[in-house]
Amino acid sequence: MRKQSARTAALVLCIVSYLLVGAAVFDALESEAESGRKRLLAQKRSELRRKYAFSAEDYRELERLALQAEPHRAGSQWKFAGSFYFAITVVTTIGYGHAAPGTDSGKVFCMLYALLGIPLTLVTFQSLGERLNALVRRLLLAAKRCLGLRRPRVSPENMVVAGLLVCAGTLALGAAAFAHFEGWTFFHAYYYCFITLTTIGFGDFVALQNDEALQRKPPYVAFSFLYILLGLTVIGAFLNLVVLRFLAAGADAPERAARPLRPGTPESQGPAHRAGLLSISCRLHRLELCARDNPGFSPPASPGAGGGGRPGRPPARRKSI
Repeated sequence: MRKQSARTAALVLCIVSYLLVGAAVFDALESEAESGRKRLLAQKRSELRRKYAFSAEDYRELERLALQAEPHRAGSQWKFAGSFYFAITVVTTIGYGHAAPGTDSGKVFCMLYALLGIPLTLVTFQSLGERLNALVRRLLLAAKRCLGLRRPRVSPENMVVAGLLVCAGTLALGAAAFAHFEGWTFFHAYYYCFITLTTIGFGDFVALQNDEALQRKPPYVAFSFLYILLGLTVIGAFLNLVVLRFLAAGADAPERAARPLRPGTPESQGPAHRAGLLSISCRLHRLELCARDNPGFSPPASPGAGGGGRPGRPPARRKSI
Protein backbone atom coordinates (compact mmCIF):
# COMPACT_ATOMS: atom_id res chain seq x y z
CA MET A 1 0.00 0.00 0.00
CA ARG A 2 2.84 2.38 0.86
CA LYS A 3 4.58 1.72 -2.46
CA GLN A 4 1.36 2.30 -4.40
CA SER A 5 0.82 5.61 -2.60
CA ALA A 6 4.38 6.65 -3.42
CA ARG A 7 3.85 5.70 -7.07
CA THR A 8 0.62 7.75 -7.23
CA ALA A 9 2.35 10.75 -5.67
CA ALA A 10 5.19 10.41 -8.17
CA LEU A 11 2.73 10.34 -11.07
CA VAL A 12 0.92 13.45 -9.79
CA LEU A 13 4.26 15.24 -9.41
CA CYS A 14 5.23 14.12 -12.91
CA ILE A 15 2.05 15.45 -14.56
CA VAL A 16 2.28 18.78 -12.68
CA SER A 17 5.91 19.16 -13.77
CA TYR A 18 4.93 18.25 -17.34
CA LEU A 19 2.23 20.95 -17.31
CA LEU A 20 4.67 23.55 -15.96
CA VAL A 21 7.24 22.70 -18.63
CA GLY A 22 4.56 22.86 -21.34
CA ALA A 23 3.34 26.24 -20.09
CA ALA A 24 6.87 27.64 -20.11
CA VAL A 25 7.57 26.38 -23.64
CA PHE A 26 4.26 27.67 -25.07
CA ASP A 27 4.84 31.01 -23.36
CA ALA A 28 8.25 31.31 -24.99
CA LEU A 29 6.98 30.23 -28.42
CA GLU A 30 3.60 31.97 -28.67
CA SER A 31 3.55 35.01 -26.40
CA GLU A 32 5.58 37.35 -28.62
CA ALA A 33 3.73 36.24 -31.76
CA GLU A 34 0.41 36.88 -30.03
CA SER A 35 1.47 40.41 -29.12
CA GLY A 36 2.47 41.04 -32.72
CA ARG A 37 -0.89 39.83 -34.04
CA LYS A 38 -2.71 41.95 -31.48
CA ARG A 39 -0.81 45.08 -32.55
CA LEU A 40 -1.49 44.33 -36.22
CA LEU A 41 -5.21 43.85 -35.53
CA ALA A 42 -5.41 47.15 -33.66
CA GLN A 43 -3.69 48.87 -36.57
CA LYS A 44 -6.12 47.35 -39.12
CA ARG A 45 -9.07 48.32 -36.94
CA SER A 46 -7.92 51.93 -36.76
CA GLU A 47 -7.39 52.05 -40.53
CA LEU A 48 -10.91 50.71 -41.22
CA ARG A 49 -12.51 53.12 -38.78
CA ARG A 50 -10.73 56.08 -40.37
CA LYS A 51 -11.47 54.91 -43.91
CA TYR A 52 -15.19 54.21 -43.43
CA ALA A 53 -15.88 56.49 -40.48
CA PHE A 54 -17.06 53.64 -38.25
CA SER A 55 -17.84 54.32 -34.65
CA ALA A 56 -16.60 51.90 -32.00
CA GLU A 57 -20.09 50.44 -31.63
CA ASP A 58 -20.48 50.03 -35.40
CA TYR A 59 -17.17 48.18 -35.58
CA ARG A 60 -18.11 45.80 -32.74
CA GLU A 61 -21.39 45.06 -34.50
CA LEU A 62 -19.49 44.35 -37.72
CA GLU A 63 -17.21 41.94 -35.83
CA ARG A 64 -20.22 40.09 -34.39
CA LEU A 65 -21.75 39.76 -37.86
CA ALA A 66 -18.48 38.43 -39.30
CA LEU A 67 -18.16 35.80 -36.55
CA GLN A 68 -21.77 34.70 -36.98
CA ALA A 69 -21.39 34.44 -40.76
CA GLU A 70 -18.18 32.36 -40.58
CA PRO A 71 -19.84 28.92 -40.15
CA HIS A 72 -22.16 29.49 -43.10
CA ARG A 73 -19.31 29.47 -45.60
CA ALA A 74 -19.56 25.66 -45.50
CA GLY A 75 -23.21 25.79 -46.52
CA SER A 76 -26.04 24.88 -44.23
CA GLN A 77 -24.56 23.45 -41.01
CA TRP A 78 -27.79 21.84 -39.85
CA LYS A 79 -28.89 19.86 -42.89
CA PHE A 80 -28.33 16.11 -42.59
CA ALA A 81 -24.66 16.12 -43.68
CA GLY A 82 -23.75 19.00 -41.38
CA SER A 83 -25.73 17.50 -38.50
CA PHE A 84 -23.97 14.17 -38.97
CA TYR A 85 -20.62 15.99 -38.88
CA PHE A 86 -21.68 17.73 -35.66
CA ALA A 87 -22.85 14.43 -34.13
CA ILE A 88 -19.42 12.90 -34.85
CA THR A 89 -17.67 15.76 -33.07
CA VAL A 90 -20.00 15.35 -30.07
CA VAL A 91 -19.77 11.60 -29.44
CA THR A 92 -16.02 11.48 -30.18
CA THR A 93 -15.40 14.53 -27.93
CA ILE A 94 -13.49 16.28 -30.75
CA GLY A 95 -15.59 19.42 -30.31
CA TYR A 96 -14.20 21.74 -32.99
CA GLY A 97 -16.57 24.53 -32.04
CA HIS A 98 -17.31 25.32 -35.69
CA ALA A 99 -21.03 24.80 -35.00
CA ALA A 100 -23.15 24.77 -31.87
CA PRO A 101 -26.86 24.44 -31.16
CA GLY A 102 -28.62 27.79 -31.23
CA THR A 103 -31.93 26.80 -29.64
CA ASP A 104 -32.54 25.77 -26.04
CA SER A 105 -34.17 22.52 -27.16
CA GLY A 106 -31.11 21.76 -29.30
CA LYS A 107 -28.79 22.39 -26.34
CA VAL A 108 -30.83 20.10 -24.06
CA PHE A 109 -30.84 17.32 -26.66
CA CYS A 110 -27.08 17.80 -27.20
CA MET A 111 -26.39 17.18 -23.50
CA LEU A 112 -28.61 14.08 -23.38
CA TYR A 113 -27.21 12.82 -26.69
CA ALA A 114 -23.61 13.19 -25.43
CA LEU A 115 -24.44 11.56 -22.10
CA LEU A 116 -25.30 8.29 -23.85
CA GLY A 117 -23.22 8.65 -26.99
CA ILE A 118 -19.80 9.29 -25.44
CA PRO A 119 -19.67 6.07 -23.31
CA LEU A 120 -21.07 4.05 -26.22
CA THR A 121 -18.43 5.46 -28.55
CA LEU A 122 -15.61 4.78 -26.08
CA VAL A 123 -16.67 1.16 -25.64
CA THR A 124 -17.01 0.72 -29.41
CA PHE A 125 -13.58 2.13 -30.17
CA GLN A 126 -12.08 0.04 -27.35
CA SER A 127 -13.49 -3.13 -28.90
CA LEU A 128 -12.41 -2.13 -32.40
CA GLY A 129 -8.94 -1.31 -31.09
CA GLU A 130 -8.60 -4.74 -29.51
CA ARG A 131 -9.58 -6.40 -32.81
CA LEU A 132 -7.09 -4.20 -34.67
CA ASN A 133 -4.27 -5.05 -32.25
CA ALA A 134 -5.08 -8.77 -32.62
CA LEU A 135 -4.90 -8.41 -36.41
CA VAL A 136 -1.53 -6.63 -36.20
CA ARG A 137 -0.23 -9.39 -33.90
CA ARG A 138 -1.26 -12.10 -36.38
CA LEU A 139 0.37 -10.21 -39.25
CA LEU A 140 3.61 -9.85 -37.29
CA LEU A 141 3.60 -13.59 -36.48
CA ALA A 142 3.04 -14.41 -40.16
CA ALA A 143 5.86 -12.09 -41.18
CA LYS A 144 8.26 -13.70 -38.69
CA ARG A 145 7.32 -17.17 -39.95
CA CYS A 146 8.02 -16.04 -43.50
CA LEU A 147 11.47 -14.91 -42.36
CA GLY A 148 12.18 -18.48 -41.22
CA LEU A 149 12.06 -18.03 -37.45
CA ARG A 150 11.38 -21.36 -35.75
CA ARG A 151 9.61 -20.04 -32.68
CA PRO A 152 8.18 -16.64 -33.65
CA ARG A 153 6.97 -14.49 -30.79
CA VAL A 154 5.47 -11.01 -30.83
CA SER A 155 6.71 -8.95 -27.91
CA PRO A 156 4.96 -5.85 -26.55
CA GLU A 157 7.81 -3.77 -27.98
CA ASN A 158 7.05 -5.19 -31.46
CA MET A 159 3.40 -4.20 -31.04
CA VAL A 160 4.29 -0.65 -29.95
CA VAL A 161 6.65 -0.13 -32.91
CA ALA A 162 4.10 -1.54 -35.36
CA GLY A 163 1.35 0.62 -33.86
CA LEU A 164 3.53 3.72 -34.14
CA LEU A 165 4.21 3.01 -37.81
CA VAL A 166 0.51 2.42 -38.54
CA CYS A 167 -0.40 5.70 -36.79
CA ALA A 168 2.22 7.64 -38.72
CA GLY A 169 0.96 6.14 -41.99
CA THR A 170 -2.66 6.99 -41.12
CA LEU A 171 -1.77 10.59 -40.32
CA ALA A 172 0.32 10.94 -43.48
CA LEU A 173 -2.48 9.54 -45.67
CA GLY A 174 -5.02 11.95 -44.20
CA ALA A 175 -2.59 14.88 -44.46
CA ALA A 176 -2.05 14.23 -48.17
CA ALA A 177 -5.81 14.04 -48.81
CA PHE A 178 -6.77 17.14 -46.82
CA ALA A 179 -3.87 19.15 -48.24
CA HIS A 180 -5.26 18.38 -51.71
CA PHE A 181 -8.93 19.09 -50.96
CA GLU A 182 -8.55 22.04 -48.57
CA GLY A 183 -5.54 23.77 -50.13
CA TRP A 184 -3.55 23.56 -46.89
CA THR A 185 0.17 22.89 -46.66
CA PHE A 186 1.11 19.30 -45.85
CA PHE A 187 2.33 20.38 -42.41
CA HIS A 188 -0.95 22.14 -41.57
CA ALA A 189 -2.95 19.18 -42.87
CA TYR A 190 -0.84 16.77 -40.76
CA TYR A 191 -1.38 19.04 -37.75
CA TYR A 192 -5.15 19.01 -38.40
CA CYS A 193 -5.20 15.19 -38.60
CA PHE A 194 -3.23 14.84 -35.36
CA ILE A 195 -5.39 17.34 -33.45
CA THR A 196 -8.54 15.66 -34.78
CA LEU A 197 -7.63 12.01 -34.21
CA THR A 198 -6.35 12.67 -30.69
CA THR A 199 -9.74 14.39 -30.04
CA ILE A 200 -8.05 17.64 -28.98
CA GLY A 201 -10.13 19.53 -31.55
CA PHE A 202 -8.89 23.13 -31.31
CA GLY A 203 -11.00 24.22 -34.26
CA ASP A 204 -8.31 26.42 -35.83
CA PHE A 205 -8.34 24.04 -38.82
CA VAL A 206 -11.66 22.39 -39.69
CA ALA A 207 -12.34 20.46 -42.88
CA LEU A 208 -15.48 20.91 -45.01
CA GLN A 209 -15.84 24.60 -44.18
CA ASN A 210 -15.25 26.21 -47.59
CA ASP A 211 -17.26 26.57 -50.80
CA GLU A 212 -20.37 24.93 -49.30
CA ALA A 213 -18.52 21.61 -49.33
CA LEU A 214 -21.11 19.89 -47.13
CA GLN A 215 -23.69 20.10 -49.93
CA ARG A 216 -21.56 20.26 -53.10
CA LYS A 217 -18.90 17.57 -52.49
CA PRO A 218 -20.57 14.36 -51.25
CA PRO A 219 -17.57 12.07 -52.01
CA TYR A 220 -15.23 14.34 -50.05
CA VAL A 221 -17.75 14.52 -47.19
CA ALA A 222 -18.00 10.71 -47.08
CA PHE A 223 -14.19 10.37 -47.13
CA SER A 224 -13.83 12.87 -44.28
CA PHE A 225 -16.38 11.08 -42.08
CA LEU A 226 -14.87 7.66 -42.80
CA TYR A 227 -11.32 8.88 -42.22
CA ILE A 228 -12.20 10.42 -38.85
CA LEU A 229 -13.93 7.25 -37.61
CA LEU A 230 -11.24 4.82 -38.86
CA GLY A 231 -8.42 7.13 -37.76
CA LEU A 232 -9.86 7.36 -34.26
CA THR A 233 -9.88 3.55 -34.14
CA VAL A 234 -6.20 3.34 -35.15
CA ILE A 235 -4.98 6.09 -32.82
CA GLY A 236 -7.15 4.80 -29.97
CA ALA A 237 -5.78 1.26 -30.37
CA PHE A 238 -2.20 2.54 -30.23
CA LEU A 239 -2.79 4.77 -27.21
CA ASN A 240 -4.55 1.95 -25.36
CA LEU A 241 -1.61 -0.34 -26.13
CA VAL A 242 0.90 2.17 -24.76
CA VAL A 243 -1.16 2.98 -21.65
CA LEU A 244 -1.80 -0.70 -20.83
CA ARG A 245 1.89 -1.48 -21.32
CA PHE A 246 2.82 1.34 -18.95
CA LEU A 247 0.29 0.23 -16.34
CA ALA A 248 1.42 -3.40 -16.57
CA ALA A 249 5.07 -2.42 -16.16
CA GLY A 250 4.20 -0.31 -13.13
CA ALA A 251 2.06 -3.01 -11.51
CA ASP A 252 4.48 -5.93 -11.99
CA ALA A 253 7.18 -4.73 -9.60
CA PRO A 254 4.98 -4.19 -6.51
CA GLU A 255 3.15 -7.45 -7.17
CA ARG A 256 6.40 -9.43 -7.34
CA ALA A 257 7.70 -7.72 -4.23
CA ALA A 258 4.51 -8.37 -2.27
CA ARG A 259 4.04 -11.96 -3.44
CA PRO A 260 4.65 -14.37 -0.49
CA LEU A 261 6.91 -17.36 -1.02
CA ARG A 262 5.25 -20.73 -0.79
CA PRO A 263 6.54 -22.95 2.02
CA GLY A 264 8.50 -25.89 0.75
CA THR A 265 9.78 -24.16 -2.39
CA PRO A 266 13.55 -23.74 -2.82
CA GLU A 267 13.15 -19.95 -2.70
CA SER A 268 11.54 -20.14 0.76
CA GLN A 269 14.38 -22.20 2.24
CA GLY A 270 17.76 -21.04 3.43
CA PRO A 271 21.09 -21.49 1.61
CA ALA A 272 21.97 -24.60 3.69
CA HIS A 273 18.82 -26.34 2.46
CA ARG A 274 19.60 -25.46 -1.17
CA ALA A 275 23.16 -26.76 -0.74
CA GLY A 276 21.79 -30.06 0.62
CA LEU A 277 19.51 -30.42 -2.39
CA LEU A 278 22.48 -29.86 -4.70
CA SER A 279 24.53 -32.54 -2.89
CA ILE A 280 21.71 -35.09 -3.18
CA SER A 281 21.37 -34.30 -6.88
CA CYS A 282 25.09 -34.94 -7.43
CA ARG A 283 24.94 -38.29 -5.61
CA LEU A 284 21.96 -39.42 -7.69
CA HIS A 285 23.82 -38.47 -10.86
CA ARG A 286 26.85 -40.59 -9.83
CA LEU A 287 24.58 -43.56 -9.11
CA GLU A 288 23.02 -43.26 -12.57
CA LEU A 289 26.49 -43.27 -14.18
CA CYS A 290 27.51 -46.40 -12.19
CA ALA A 291 24.31 -48.20 -13.18
CA ARG A 292 24.90 -47.39 -16.86
CA ASP A 293 28.55 -48.58 -16.83
CA ASN A 294 27.91 -51.73 -14.71
CA PRO A 295 24.78 -53.68 -15.72
CA GLY A 296 24.95 -55.76 -12.55
CA PHE A 297 25.02 -52.79 -10.27
CA SER A 298 22.12 -52.34 -7.85
CA PRO A 299 21.78 -49.16 -5.79
CA PRO A 300 21.91 -49.54 -1.99
CA ALA A 301 18.58 -49.69 -0.29
CA SER A 302 17.61 -46.67 1.74
CA PRO A 303 17.26 -47.11 5.50
CA GLY A 304 13.84 -48.26 6.56
CA ALA A 305 12.97 -49.50 3.11
CA GLY A 306 13.07 -53.17 3.98
CA GLY A 307 11.20 -55.39 1.58
CA GLY A 308 10.96 -52.53 -0.85
CA GLY A 309 12.83 -54.32 -3.65
CA ARG A 310 11.55 -55.19 -7.05
CA PRO A 311 8.65 -57.68 -7.08
CA GLY A 312 9.57 -61.20 -8.11
CA ARG A 313 13.28 -60.78 -7.35
CA PRO A 314 14.50 -63.11 -4.53
CA PRO A 315 16.33 -61.47 -1.69
CA ALA A 316 20.09 -61.95 -1.55
CA ARG A 317 21.18 -64.89 0.66
CA ARG A 318 24.13 -64.78 2.98
CA LYS A 319 26.62 -67.61 2.73
CA SER A 320 26.98 -69.57 5.91
CA ILE A 321 30.50 -70.23 7.18
